[in-house]
This record gives sequence, structure tokens and C-alpha cells, in this order.
Amino acid sequence: MEPFVIFANIGGDLAQMAGDTATQFGLDWKHFIAQCISFALVAALLYRFAYKPILRLLEERRNTIAEGLANADKIKEELAKTEASRKEVLAQANEQGLKFIEEARAAAAKVQEQETQKAIAAAESIIAKAREAAAADHARMLAELKREVGQLVVQTTAKVTGKILTMDDQRRLAEETNKQLAA
Repeated sequence: MEPFVIFANIGGDLAQMAGDTATQFGLDWKHFIAQCISFALVAALLYRFAYKPILRLLEERRNTIAEGLANADKIKEELAKTEASRKEVLAQANEQGLKFIEEARAAAAKVQEQETQKAIAAAESIIAKAREAAAADHARMLAELKREVGQLVVQTTAKVTGKILTMDDQRRLAEETNKQLAA
């Protein structure tokens, strides 16, 4: 047999079988066509009044989400720039802070040196005054000692010689004693 004839035979058999099945299930072509038209009308109305608005809302939502993502990317970029600026400002502030600390240390060292010099000068002044006071006390005590030694010499001489010394004798003895003490 030829292949075309075989396919034609199969096609006819299928058509016959479909017709038999439709008759067996009670297919009414008038109702079937009416239901197909009703279905087509309902599908067209749903498409027009339900699916189109829903699809439009979905498209708007998709656009809104895309805009939101674009804005989020922009915000991330701006945040990164801001973070970089913040880090730069902090680095500059750190640098300035270290500079100020070094300046403060230098100033403190300078002030400390000045205060040390003042303290040394004050100490030297106190030491000089103390030496002057000691020298003055020493001179005063030496003068007192000479006077007292002179008086003792005069008194001792008066007692030893047994005579009363005149003022000239007392002065002469005091001068001689002072010369001997100075030498």
C-alpha cells in the first residue's frame, strides 16, 4: 500500500471515532456552538475589563519596582560617597588633632623650659640673697666678737694690772686686739 492511502485511512477512522464518541456522550452541536460563543464573549470581556487593567497594574508595579531599584542604587552610590567624605573628614580631623597635640607638646615644653629657667633664676637669687645675708651676719658677728673681745681684754687687763684704765688706754687696747684678730 501507498503511504498516502494509509494516512487517509487513519484520518477517516479517527473522524469516524470522534463522531461516534460525540454521539455516545450526547453532543448537541447547536448548544456546543452557543457555549463556544458564550465562552468567547466571556473571555473577551474578561480580557478587556479584568486582564488588561490587571496587566496594566502589574506593568505599573514593575515600573515602580524598577524605579525603586534605580533609586536604591543611586542612594547606595550617594551613601558610598558620603561614607568616603566622612572618612576623609575624619582623617583630616585626626591629622589636625595630631598636629594640635604636637603643637601643644612643643608649647608645653617651651613653657616648661621657661618655668625651669625662672625657677633656676629664682633659686640663684635666693642663694645669692642667702649668701649676702650670711656674709652680713658673719660680718656683724665678727664685729660683735671683736667688740666683746676688746671689752674682755680691757676688763682682763684692768684686773691683771689692778689699775683703772682710762678711756684712751681702753681704746688703744681695743685697737691693738682688733689688729691682732684681723691678722
